[in-house]
Amino acid sequence: MLKVLMLHGWGGSDDPHWQAWLAGEIAKDYGTVAFPLLDNPHFPSKNRWMKQIKSILADFGPDVVICHSLANIAWFHLCNEGEISPIKRLLLVAPPHLTCSIETLKTFFPLEAPKNLFAEEVLLVTSTNDPYMSTEEASALQKALGVEMIVIEEGGHINTASGFGEWPFVKEWVIQ
Repeated sequence: MLKVLMLHGWGGSDDPHWQAWLAGEIAKDYGTVAFPLLDNPHFPSKNRWMKQIKSILADFGPDVVICHSLANIAWFHLCNEGEISPIKRLLLVAPPHLTCSIETLKTFFPLEAPKNLFAEEVLLVTSTNDPYMSTEEASALQKALGVEMIVIEEGGHINTASGFGEWPFVKEWVIQ
């Protein structure tokens, strides 16, 4: 049975966000999903998030990990530490640029792109008008990571505010 871990970004991904929708879709038809609320999502701490995610990875043992926004940065930190077990598939959606300077998120930045993402297959999904990462920064990140990338035209931060509630593409990617 497919085991999917979904990691939200800054502030969480409550309904009607695409991650909340996807968690329900996976659970009802295709597998087991873990969609934890990470510690203090509105005022996150890198160390607390990393500790929590490491514990979930060890206990749950996912096949697929789906990161949105700040969760990508937490995943990159875990990869740079090198203390996680490899997974089959990784979806990186709307990561912020690696030198983001938002005061509330300062414990997460800056960081280096990881050399190893601890996944057999990786897809990066970005947008042409994400307020947290320009198209140039996305291209540079793709090159640094050496992964496939899909760019959504005018997709914003690929969240509820930019119209991403039900998102059939991501469901199809998960169950392929």
